[in-house]
Amino acid sequence: MIPRMPRWQSYVATTTEPIFTPQQCQMIVNEGHQQKPEEAKVGGGEKGKHDTKKRVTTISWIPFAKLPEMYKQIENQLSIVNLNHFGFDGVTLTEPAQFTEYPKGGFYDWHMDLNAFGSTGEHPVRKISMTLLLSDPKDFTGGDLLFSEMGDNKPLPLKQGQAIFFASFLRHKVAPVKKGIRRSMVMWFGGPPLK
Repeated sequence: MIPRMPRWQSYVATTTEPIFTPQQCQMIVNEGHQQKPEEAKVGGGEKGKHDTKKRVTTISWIPFAKLPEMYKQIENQLSIVNLNHFGFDGVTLTEPAQFTEYPKGGFYDWHMDLNAFGSTGEHPVRKISMTLLLSDPKDFTGGDLLFSEMGDNKPLPLKQGQAIFFASFLRHKVAPVKKGIRRSMVMWFGGPPLK
């Protein structure tokens, strides 16, 4: 007999409602703009490189001390989502939030968020990833978040301030933005290796 996962358990979970209001989203955008921007690299650490065939986006990192209430709210949501969907052991917030901007033509091709030691070699294994849409969906077109397991043509649309949590080992991509700028916040939550 092959054991089956419980029906309640899944590897992709979208919050039913936005976590943040449009005003709170703008506050996060403003903080993201206060941090040093960089062209996103493919891969981590010193070996990461700019590969415009794989990824075109600008990122910055929001320090934990800058928006403590935001981080607290995300951690609370993570606890609920992990309990109800993933059931992973020892999952905690391990890396600062990445503020991302995808301009017209910006994208991130198929990839997984696996980084066994985090960006500096000090963090636990990534288990859960989160993308939170900061832009109003009417301000851009394209830029769909897609998962290979769900088929290339099945985007999961998000409202402004809404988040999607997913297992970091799922292959996913951000399709090219056709118009406007797509702004989002990406976070990873880690813990001991999966067993």
